[in-house]
Amino acid sequence: MPPRLNIVVPVKRVIDFAIKPRINASKNVIETNGVKFSLNPFCEIAVEEAVRLRESNKDLVESITLVSAGSSKALDTLRAGLALGADRATLIETSGIDDSRSLELEPLAVAKLLKAFVEKANANLVIMGKQAIDDDSNQTGQMLAGLLNWSQATNASKVTVDGASGVVTVAREVDGGTETLSAALPLVITTDLRLNTPRYTKLQDIMKAKKKKTEKITPADLGVDITPRLEIVSLSEPPRRTGGDKVDSVDTLIGKLKDVGAI
Repeated sequence: MPPRLNIVVPVKRVIDFAIKPRINASKNVIETNGVKFSLNPFCEIAVEEAVRLRESNKDLVESITLVSAGSSKALDTLRAGLALGADRATLIETSGIDDSRSLELEPLAVAKLLKAFVEKANANLVIMGKQAIDDDSNQTGQMLAGLLNWSQATNASKVTVDGASGVVTVAREVDGGTETLSAALPLVITTDLRLNTPRYTKLQDIMKAKKKKTEKITPADLGVDITPRLEIVSLSEPPRRTGGDKVDSVDTLIGKLKDVGAI
């Protein structure tokens, strides 16, 4: 009989997708005062998928554990994931790295934290968003699989688990169509936007989430050094786009392109 799924879902607190990020006056961090934060959309899809796997076969999933690295404010993000149906949550509290300095928590450091946590939790399946919308790195899942020496299936648009054999089948969209991968546990899966549409959280689920188990640990508890390897020298917004010109002939168009050195 295949082992039951012990799922870990990493989640991240990010500036809400509807908010346009702004750089502070010093040009070195993102302005976070008075800014709304929420659960990263790709992470929300990952939580939803883990819950759906259990709903499709209650005997298949043993537990769903959320984990996040960041300031104590990330507890609100974890509770949002618990309200979707996860069982418990752990915050890896990073003192000195607040919301404005979240980019200092680099993908490799996060992957090392997750590796240590996954091993501690005896997990055999990690489902996580393919990227966070604040830095769009799309690196942590792949790094985690490499550090764990596990199989990986990235950008998943469909996930099925054979309860009899324990084999996981993942469909992923590629340029030429759809690619289907199959792998035995343990496995790291990163989710694409097309995988599912997260459910609407009901008030009773939000209230239940407040009673679910949460804990705080530190990187030191996991034996991981998260000192940044990169230094952010400055941040700048992209230059404003200038208006375009209409031309009345091909010759005029060619002349303008030559003027700007395009041809």
